[in-house]
Amino acid sequence: MPRPVGDLAAGFLVVTNSGGAADKLTSVTSDISDDITIHSTENQKMRKVKSFDIPADGELNLARGGNHIMFMGLKQQPEQGQKVGIELHFEKADPIKVELPVKEINYNPAQR
Repeated sequence: MPRPVGDLAAGFLVVTNSGGAADKLTSVTSDISDDITIHSTENQKMRKVKSFDIPADGELNLARGGNHIMFMGLKQQPEQGQKVGIELHFEKADPIKVELPVKEINYNPAQR
C-alpha cells in the first residue's frame, strides 16, 4: 500500500489460488475504512467491479495501473513502515486476513 495522501488509499497484492477450482474475490474489509471497493482499470479509466476472477491454480494480480483495492474515507492515516490489516472475502473460499505494509507514496510493485 502506498502511503495515503488525503482520505484515499490504494492496495496492491497478489492473490494466489492453490486450489483446483476457480474462485472470485468479492470484497475487502478493514478497520481503516468502511468504504472499500475493488476496481479495474482499462484504458486509464478506473471502474468499480463486483468481483475479480481467480483461476484455479492461478493468480490475481492487484497492481498500480491495473486491478486494485480502493480505500475511501480513511479513519486514520497509516505512515510508511506501518501495516494495514485487511480481510479478503471470496465467493467460495473462507475469508483470509493479510497485512499490507505501507510504503512510500509513489510505491509501484513490479507486476508479475
